[in-house]
Amino acid sequence: MLRISASGASSGHSMNCSFPHVFNAQTRTVEGARPLHWFKHKEEEVVVVVIVVSEEEEEGEGDVEVIMAGRDRVVHLLRQLERAACRCPAHSNTFHHGVAASPCTVRKTDYAFEMASSNIRYGGGVSREIGMDLQNLGAQNVCVMTDQNLSGLRPMEVVLESLVKNKVQFKVYDSVRVEPTDSSFKDAISFAKSDSFDVFVAVGGGSVIDTCKAANLYASHPEADFLDFVNAPIGRGKPVTGAVKPLIAVPTTAGTGSETTGVAIFDYEPLKAKTGIASRAIRPTLGIVDPLHTLSMPERVAANSGFDVLCHALESYTALPYDKRSPCPPNPINRPAYQGSNPISDVWSRHALHVVAKFMKRAVRDPEDLEARSSMHLASVFAGIGFGNAGVHLCHGMSYPIAGNVKSHSAQGYSVDHPLVPHGLSVVLTSPAVFTFTAPMCPERHLEAAEILGADIRQVKREDAGVVLADTLRHFLFELQVEDGLEAVGYSRDDIPALVKGTIPQERVTKLSPREHSEEDLSRLFEASMKLY
Repeated sequence: MLRISASGASSGHSMNCSFPHVFNAQTRTVEGARPLHWFKHKEEEVVVVVIVVSEEEEEGEGDVEVIMAGRDRVVHLLRQLERAACRCPAHSNTFHHGVAASPCTVRKTDYAFEMASSNIRYGGGVSREIGMDLQNLGAQNVCVMTDQNLSGLRPMEVVLESLVKNKVQFKVYDSVRVEPTDSSFKDAISFAKSDSFDVFVAVGGGSVIDTCKAANLYASHPEADFLDFVNAPIGRGKPVTGAVKPLIAVPTTAGTGSETTGVAIFDYEPLKAKTGIASRAIRPTLGIVDPLHTLSMPERVAANSGFDVLCHALESYTALPYDKRSPCPPNPINRPAYQGSNPISDVWSRHALHVVAKFMKRAVRDPEDLEARSSMHLASVFAGIGFGNAGVHLCHGMSYPIAGNVKSHSAQGYSVDHPLVPHGLSVVLTSPAVFTFTAPMCPERHLEAAEILGADIRQVKREDAGVVLADTLRHFLFELQVEDGLEAVGYSRDDIPALVKGTIPQERVTKLSPREHSEEDLSRLFEASMKLY
């Protein structure tokens, strides 16, 4: 308790009084009293200004001086304070007048989160509407992107038939690489720059949609260097301030959720590691989610896509809370797309987990099970909205070098001419080790996830949350015939240093781990993931 005594001030008046208030030594503010109090004193309007003279931090007591001053002097004082004030929107009542924002000097972590997602249209056969959408947009010249596997399949046929029917002019780029690289991105960008496209359409999985996002971005910013928008520390991580063209995404897999997010992932070949571009500006204008397209997915593609949904939901739900993430952005444009777990993302992530638990095994085992495959397609959207705003953490951060350093692994169900560890597989292989590691920071959430996935947690102690979730995941993966750890896809303990080196640049996601980690921790996690069963 701080006892404040007010006495004579520069206005020539005096006020003898004593009144108690609570003093907060950390923020140097007096709680329970307004620091400025306007009142009439002898028919003259004056202001009481509370100024801390000294405080004894250990005792929580100290002296303050209360000064009464005339209006003119106080207005002068307020203007001086305004010029010195923190520009962070959390602490400033002033407006930003177009000058560069000063870093927040008061709060170290963020205080807000925001939700962003593409418009989503869902329904069996809804892809037939895309020609009308393009007409409604006034499209004159459309760039349609896909990969060679899909170019002759029914999803592309439906889309192109709709474009022709509605007399939409278009050109097709069908050279998207499954698990794209910086080189394949640049090839698609060159195609996009070769003509004056006013709308982009992506028909395919995450590789196609991400490639189309990048092509749209760089075609709309022709003078930008490729690394300008690539996430730091590999790229410069510049914010996207200019407009991009409309993009309609037609996902054909039930996994990446790329139709909902402003993220485009690729292998950066010089470092043999995945990185990406993350900006709300590049998210699709519309995602057309047609569950009939998922019936063409081979069994292992359905499985690996589903594992991506599973980890999107688990990682976003267990991510560092948004108000623990640092730094506090000096300007809203600097707030990252991946913000940390938050109350709205939690809803989407939890629901996605419930759908995965109920339908994923059916969707993998029976390609004709329309209910299961449709449900997983929606789960991909749900998890996409969740992680697209909360982010992911260690499973994804560690997956990038697993996919990027692939040696000779041949992925069943994928018609590609290069070694491949599919993205969803590279993510889920480390999940038992990762969630054992992160559980101590939020055991309740790890236990809830385990329960959703089928575990009986009634007699489980909080300290056992990680082990229970890890065992639940191992059982889930074993039933879906997942390879037995990193050794089964071509890695050995000799590769761990390279895998750790490839994880370190992924700080955009790894910093969202609820538990801080060192290079030694990463090494132990990779080692624990060499075998699953």
